[in-house]
Amino acid sequence: MNPILHRLFRTIVRDGSLTVIDAAGEQNIYGDGTGPGYAIRFTDTSTERALVGNPELTLGEAYMNGLWVVEEGDLTSLLVMLIKNFESSGSSRLSRAMRRIMRRWHQHNTARVARRNAKSHYDVGNDIYRLFLDEDWQYSCAYFPHFDMSLESAQLAKKRHIAAKMLLDEGQTVLDIGCGWGGMGLYLAKNTGAKVTGITLADNQVAYANERAANEPNAQFRVQDYRAVTETFDRIVSVGMFEHVGVGYYDEYFQTVARVLKDDGVMLLHSIGRTDVPGSTNPFIERYIFPGGYIPALSEVLPAVERAGLIVTDVEILRLHYAETLKHWLARFTEHREEVLKLRDETFLRMWEFYLAGSEASFRAGDMMVFQMQLAKKIDTVPLTRDYITSAERSLASRDAGHMTPPALVARHG
Repeated sequence: MNPILHRLFRTIVRDGSLTVIDAAGEQNIYGDGTGPGYAIRFTDTSTERALVGNPELTLGEAYMNGLWVVEEGDLTSLLVMLIKNFESSGSSRLSRAMRRIMRRWHQHNTARVARRNAKSHYDVGNDIYRLFLDEDWQYSCAYFPHFDMSLESAQLAKKRHIAAKMLLDEGQTVLDIGCGWGGMGLYLAKNTGAKVTGITLADNQVAYANERAANEPNAQFRVQDYRAVTETFDRIVSVGMFEHVGVGYYDEYFQTVARVLKDDGVMLLHSIGRTDVPGSTNPFIERYIFPGGYIPALSEVLPAVERAGLIVTDVEILRLHYAETLKHWLARFTEHREEVLKLRDETFLRMWEFYLAGSEASFRAGDMMVFQMQLAKKIDTVPLTRDYITSAERSLASRDAGHMTPPALVARHG
């Protein structure tokens, strides 16, 4: 084995047991031997050299290309073990600090670049997404009051939870920034009587969303950058889109929100965030999955909110909910392995396996979480306590089950 790589493994892997088999068949064991044992095998000597120079990029890139394989254990648990060791070694902070220097260059998300970045991921094809998403095509963190819930139940619970925080009345106008395939917007239109306008930069998402909305007069979807919106709205919701804004554009984003949100309006922002200090995008994710993407620390978001003249009225942190969501997605993706291979090639399959497994591992062992932030312009726009959220969720749950006739409105004050 490359001697530098040997020292790298020996330095980082202190807890657990990892057997590494190099391309020549030589075995080395790292860690203290506790816990489950894992084994990986390199199929090419060049990978050993590349890992020394850029381990965070090469680990995913080489897996994608079949240059290392898991011989013992499963990919997600292996990555959890590696991340825990990497974090405890102190190497992660140094790595993030070095990459922060270049992050604004990678997040040059002008309107033109943002559309290109969105198309590179979301226009990969509905035929792929249908294989692992829930029946409503929710491509964001589900909400698990109980972890034994199905993915469909947890995604429905997420929509209820968000709708409850929006304090919607029938006939109010809603802007859905980053509407995806329309599931959130259609839920709000059907269950609250709101009039929803959804925007996204992905053509295939808008096409499918409008197809679904053919018989829903209160929902419409269009391809548009958030900065180009000219109307004003009673409510704004954004789920899983803020990760694509880029740290250099937070002021522009929240200034746009302040401009299009009515004076008595409410916004609900749902985004992946960091529990740690500001960092940088994993280079594998940035290159192959989400170009231009960035996961913020709250310390980066709140100053931009304040500068835009908006008031934070509620923040909720969802910790392991996305880990459970990704667990479901990876299981479904793996279950449809043969279908994926008919649609794409082995490289694509392994790239997405690593993306989904690595993301789950990051939420279980790294510094990833999800935050829901409620914003307003006036201090008295929302109730004084959070009791209304539970009350509204119960009302919406009854409506979802068909126990109520349309639409008993969510109480605005409680």
